[in-house]
Amino acid sequence: MRVIVFGATGSIGHLAVRELLKEGHQVTAFARKPKKLSFSDPKLSLVAGNALDAKDVLDAVKDHDAVVVTLGAGMSRRSVIRSKGTMNVIRAMQAHSVRRLICQSTLGAGESWSNLNFWWKWVMFGALLAPVFRDHELQEKLVEVSGLDWTIVRPAAFTDDAISRPVIEDVPISTRGLDLKIRRYDLARFLTRQVVDPTYLGRAVGLSS
Repeated sequence: MRVIVFGATGSIGHLAVRELLKEGHQVTAFARKPKKLSFSDPKLSLVAGNALDAKDVLDAVKDHDAVVVTLGAGMSRRSVIRSKGTMNVIRAMQAHSVRRLICQSTLGAGESWSNLNFWWKWVMFGALLAPVFRDHELQEKLVEVSGLDWTIVRPAAFTDDAISRPVIEDVPISTRGLDLKIRRYDLARFLTRQVVDPTYLGRAVGLSS
């Protein structure tokens, strides 16, 4: 399939690009500075653009079969790139009749709020990262009403370290006592799988150890 990744140079995006290439997909890496990717591949195309620029996104989405959104804002707590960038992606997909959308959000959004512990509810998302969390919530709402073939992926906190418990896929909202971690590599593999796997079509899926 022809897959475009938005946020392709981020900590998850670049891993998703690698995994998609391993699975044999033709991949377009969209980012402000896509040449930051430390690898090349005959099946990889680089597109420099701004997800907040509707025309950049519209031009980039054309002729693709699926879109993976891993947009983030680094250390910024005030950016709205997740919601506004995703809105641009949705409009571009609608304009070009591209159906499959996989969108990375966060565990805690929507009904998965119940999976969080006190620290994440009231210190991180309730205070320190409140604007980021609100942007994720808006991002999800936009995806849900898009009319596309979407899957929202809600990962716990990222780590590159070994985790002590296996990752639970599709975390039940009643689950408590989670470690609230996931390896970046495992998340990238899950995102990649969603491109061709319809299991979670039209659903938001929590991932956490």
